[in-house]
Amino acid sequence: MKETETLESKQASKGSTERISGSEAVVKCLIAEGVDILYGYPGGAIMPVYDALYKYQDQIHHVLTRHEQGAAHAAQGFARISGRVGVAMATSGPGATNLITGIADAQIDSTPLVCITGQVFSHLLGSDAFQETDIVGISTPVTKWSHQITKASEIPEVMAKAFYIAKSGRPGPVLIDITKDAQVSELDFKYEKCTGVRSYNPVPKLNNDTVQAAADIINAAKKPMIVWGQGVILGKAEEELKAVIEKAGIPAAWTIMGASAIPTSHPLNVGMVGMHGNYAPNVLTNQCDVLIAIGMRFDDRVTGKLETYAKQAKVIHFEIDPAEIDKNVKTDVAVLGDSKESLAALLPLLNENTHEGWLEEFKKLYAIEFEKVIKDDIHPTKEGLTMGEVLKEINKQSEGNAAIVSDVGQHQMIACRYSKFNKTKSNITSGGLGTMGFALPAAMGAKMAAPEREVVAIIGDGGFQMNIQELGTIFQTQIPVKIVVLNNEFLGMVRQWQQLFFDKRYASTEMTNPDFITIAKGYHLKTKKVTKREELAEAVKEMIASDSAYFLEVCVEKEDNVFPMIPAGASVSDIRLS
Repeated sequence: MKETETLESKQASKGSTERISGSEAVVKCLIAEGVDILYGYPGGAIMPVYDALYKYQDQIHHVLTRHEQGAAHAAQGFARISGRVGVAMATSGPGATNLITGIADAQIDSTPLVCITGQVFSHLLGSDAFQETDIVGISTPVTKWSHQITKASEIPEVMAKAFYIAKSGRPGPVLIDITKDAQVSELDFKYEKCTGVRSYNPVPKLNNDTVQAAADIINAAKKPMIVWGQGVILGKAEEELKAVIEKAGIPAAWTIMGASAIPTSHPLNVGMVGMHGNYAPNVLTNQCDVLIAIGMRFDDRVTGKLETYAKQAKVIHFEIDPAEIDKNVKTDVAVLGDSKESLAALLPLLNENTHEGWLEEFKKLYAIEFEKVIKDDIHPTKEGLTMGEVLKEINKQSEGNAAIVSDVGQHQMIACRYSKFNKTKSNITSGGLGTMGFALPAAMGAKMAAPEREVVAIIGDGGFQMNIQELGTIFQTQIPVKIVVLNNEFLGMVRQWQQLFFDKRYASTEMTNPDFITIAKGYHLKTKKVTKREELAEAVKEMIASDSAYFLEVCVEKEDNVFPMIPAGASVSDIRLS
């Protein structure tokens, strides 16, 4: 935080008051919460806040995105790589509704956001005034909390509560809607950070008896298996998880949201579970005798057919949100609490073990997957380029230290499968909602939050065009993000399903694309297009070495498929290799 921001925070904590407008109060609340970057798009109903923001440009950098959805996704990228609350702002009506996709994405992926929207004057509420939309009503199902402010005096308390709710416990998005009269009216401003909300218990108290019960089951297990999710990253429990799996010698797999919590090179990291995950952890889910789920929610893409999922295993669930316990998979022991605290309590209770024979089963199945799938993906013999070999080259040139921000589709699954992660918070993607158009703005936010890190966006030609206009934000703001479009001239994932399950009826999935290089050059970005294998290594090397934004288009095989694959409604044991 900057020195000026620190002074603002100190003044706020002293409880001093000053007479200011509601719009200035909003800005001072942001400063008090340590916000130094926010993403947004101005309009009539939020204009007073933007006018107040003008006065504080040296303390808060406002990034003008080209679409409000881009603002929400950029705030997500910022939050995901930094662990801080991302902030997005928009006007009323269409500005507010354009935030909804990003808000819904943040809700299902547990990303802390505070979204601020302007609203018409309070006396016009309910009159269908110009650009009036009931955004609180619309957003309530996809937020942790939504609230409308109609009086300036409410602003400090509501804003403090918004930040507390967004970042506490299981994080999520909060929306605050502020009428125009609340923005222009005056109040006696005093800011106090929120430290609790009545009846809201964000972190359940750890029950040591459940930890002991979990340890007893794990110590008696012959074939234990861990599946971890993003809760490990959100709880900053990476070291605790590593210590647990190393002491007990337990093979550990991950959901796409949990990727990078433990380096992909770790000998007990056995790969990704889920629809396009690795063969071994999917098949052996239905052979383990104890399944230990940590900070994950048993999403349908992970479990496949619930009626056949891990029925032979005792299930232990470490989770911060009580609503997730027994929601999809019945547990034998539920350990409620913060993942860092829970795993730290578990560690001394575990016996040292290796489970070498059990781990060998994972290695055998990996060898089968390598021969039937991986080898052709990263060492192809076909003439056309594959998505896998592009990721392999990015791994090589970035030495596994890049943060990979992927969009949604085949390229997303390839990025998650083949990226090498040495650091936590290196896999940023839209998991639960599966939002095409996520990657480009999210990569902008990630790079601004962590300028010292290499941030590479991996995007399909379909998803790229959903928020292609954010190239303008990258150009204006000079964000040195690297953009890789894997162009197969199809909506690839849908096309794959059409090939496998709809007799190759490619209904509305073939793309007639524009000249992406010309468009990127129009935004004054460095560009290169790769159509041949011998061009790839030098192009990726040049991209990684660039100290400014870089756009790389790679033309890949049009009808490549992503395997392994669990067909919809099938058991994890029925995973297909071809």
